[in-house]
Amino acid sequence: MQAYFTKDADDARVLRLVRADALEALGKEHPDVGRWIRQNGWRAAAGSVLVLPAAEGEIAGVLAGLGDESTLLRTVAAIASSLPPGVYRLADTPAGSESLCALGWALGQYRFTRYRSGEPASEPCVLVWPEGVDQGRVIDAAEADRLVRDLVNTPASDLGPAELEDASRTLAAEYQASVAVVEGDGLLTEGFPSIHAVGRASSRAPRLIDLRWGEPDRPRVTLVGKGVCFDTGGLDIKPAAGMRLMKKDMGGAAHVLGLARMIMGADLPVSLRVLISAVENSISGNAYRPGDVVETRKGLSVEIGNTDAEGRMVLCDALALADEESPDLLIDMATLTGAARVALGPELPAMFCDDEKTAVRLQALGMSLQDPLWRLPFWDGYEGGLKSSVADLNHISSDGFAGSIYGALFLRRFVDKAAAYIHIDVFSWNNAGRPGRAEGGETQSARALFALIAERYPSG
Repeated sequence: MQAYFTKDADDARVLRLVRADALEALGKEHPDVGRWIRQNGWRAAAGSVLVLPAAEGEIAGVLAGLGDESTLLRTVAAIASSLPPGVYRLADTPAGSESLCALGWALGQYRFTRYRSGEPASEPCVLVWPEGVDQGRVIDAAEADRLVRDLVNTPASDLGPAELEDASRTLAAEYQASVAVVEGDGLLTEGFPSIHAVGRASSRAPRLIDLRWGEPDRPRVTLVGKGVCFDTGGLDIKPAAGMRLMKKDMGGAAHVLGLARMIMGADLPVSLRVLISAVENSISGNAYRPGDVVETRKGLSVEIGNTDAEGRMVLCDALALADEESPDLLIDMATLTGAARVALGPELPAMFCDDEKTAVRLQALGMSLQDPLWRLPFWDGYEGGLKSSVADLNHISSDGFAGSIYGALFLRRFVDKAAAYIHIDVFSWNNAGRPGRAEGGETQSARALFALIAERYPSG
């Protein structure tokens, strides 16, 4: 990641960010540049680039369309992804946007090339660090983004529960964190029957990954991630189109690892715990079935309404474990429901939180950091939809409405003691590549959550 930045360079090309409404003034101030703009028909569209020529075929500088400041992060990412290799120095950045621009620069150059044989490594575009930027925070955010996207993009053939454990251990080793794992039938003896029920049909043993970092007397921040490394839907099998992207169903686990990386990298004064329920929802003779009643760590019995709603079943045991310590802040992240995508689309994660102050602040931070999420309600009036005639509750409703809210309500049943609880339903994917946003895995709301945690528990 450091290869994308440099402290200074005498030969850096000036990269000037230009608004469309400033083109006329720019042309008057620099007539040669104005003629070049007109000859190329350049209109300074957001993320577009116009290379300014110099003598002997050299590049004199670059103009780039600024667009709307509310999309500045993605605009700079698009610019960085389309520039010729070289060293650049930003000019005319909006006041106070230097860190956002630097982060966009790094995000726009992400490529997932693990399986592309013979493809040469692309030469990065290098940016002279803008003044006043917290370089460590930018690098941590960019590296966290890369970690999330690499994990989500890796196919299930190479990323099962064991490999997700390996990724957790690699991260833990980097920051001197500890990792404990409960695996296979040990889930039954250690009190995680719901995780076991979902994962037992796979030849790849299910597990609960438990990462800890920080002094135990600090405020407890616990992150819980859904790590379904592949989801067939179980006996309620998905159609082929629905199964195609299910390698990304561990996106919640990837996100909490990325968020943990930012927290540890910033050395925030918290006692961090990361819990990941890592399973593969497969089909075999011992797969859990619709109509089964599954016990949970909390002692609640759950009737299985549909085996394709497995995410909440693997999360509930981890949430119950997390809640036993009465954390100051408990956050779960999961690619939980298609209903959230129907309601908000792929770019806007759904956020659920009963703590008004926390919810309002998190949504505001997301907007200011261009890492948006949108609050949906824990609507108590729908609690009756989770009733079961044979168990304490069903894990889905039967009416087909408000699927993301029912999923959130189910998970909330397993949280009693946490001072504040946030549930994030993410998509974690770009369906189509766009400038600055590669097709594939996507990091969503992790930077907003980090900002909330850093604000709540400031360093120093």
